[in-house]
Amino acid sequence: MQVKVENAGKNIVQLEIEVEAEKFEQGLQKSYFKNAKKFNIPGFRRGKAPRHLVERYYGEQVLYEDAINEVCPEAYDKAIEENDIHPVDRPEIDIKQIGKGQPLIFTATVTVKPDVELGEYKGIEIEKANAVVTDEDVEKEIERVRDRNSRLVTVEDRPAASGDTVTIDFEGFVDGAAFEGGKGTDYDLVLGSGTFIPGFEDQLIGVAKGEEKEVNVTFPEDYNNTDLAGKAAVFKVTVKEIRVKELPDLDDEFAKDVSEFDTLEEYKADVRKKLLERAEHMAHHENEDKVVGKVVENAAVDIPPVMIERQIDNLVYDFRMRLMYQGLELDKYLEVMGMDMNSFREQFKQRAEQEVKTQLVLDKISKV
Repeated sequence: MQVKVENAGKNIVQLEIEVEAEKFEQGLQKSYFKNAKKFNIPGFRRGKAPRHLVERYYGEQVLYEDAINEVCPEAYDKAIEENDIHPVDRPEIDIKQIGKGQPLIFTATVTVKPDVELGEYKGIEIEKANAVVTDEDVEKEIERVRDRNSRLVTVEDRPAASGDTVTIDFEGFVDGAAFEGGKGTDYDLVLGSGTFIPGFEDQLIGVAKGEEKEVNVTFPEDYNNTDLAGKAAVFKVTVKEIRVKELPDLDDEFAKDVSEFDTLEEYKADVRKKLLERAEHMAHHENEDKVVGKVVENAAVDIPPVMIERQIDNLVYDFRMRLMYQGLELDKYLEVMGMDMNSFREQFKQRAEQEVKTQLVLDKISKV
């Protein structure tokens, strides 16, 4: 096999590859065996006609496509390996010479990994991130655990207040007509959570169990449902139950329930230790990112657009998978957000370019 390599432009290489006639003949023979049953030659059962009759009857070019697919990929892979070429995209193949009994000659034009001009990458100085854990951090973590171990207790002697969980039935009307998606039964709503339309939750504060309330709101102008955006609505609401969150007492019993420790002080010490370990881990990676960021900033590289597009493909795929885990489809998400795929992909462009450049720079450093 003979290979000629030419520079065909910025980060583009063209290889002219000549495959021996004997090798191409092997490809033709494999193509014949693969397709034999497709050929119908008078006087022969399907698949039993000799190859020379198939070629005479249909023309020898009938075997070319599969022969090319058999021979070219192997020849291309061998050519780029022997010439230390690093493609970043699929090659564009162009057949220059083909025929029975002669070498197969084809060109493969491909975008290759760009060279990186390193700037300063040794002795980089950064403002170091340090791991710090305060008493407030410890208290917040313990409060988070308390909240996770809280229970909801029914309230009978007072109306709903901010922070309460109310169980409600509701139905919404716009211009006197009920609208799709505006009705709910036994819906649990935390007052003050901002879950519902602005103003909805505030109007339920002071409402007692069993009481009905008309709630007047206006849908935001940027509301996802454009049919309702900016419109005034009335919700007929019935408060069926009021519950308040009851936190466990912060004492030794709490420590025993949520940890392997017998006292609250031991539990607090362990919380501080774990928070510090987490903070140290985060600080370590932050410092690494700062150093790498400076090194990448100091380097120069002309990134082929196809590399950025491939990385955007990866980021879009990851996003799609995360949505699927939540039971959502990307097409539906784009519809709700009022975006098309092009504008969605554009959001990832800067991040993709930075990630590609970072990898190229680190590869170059490891090489030198």
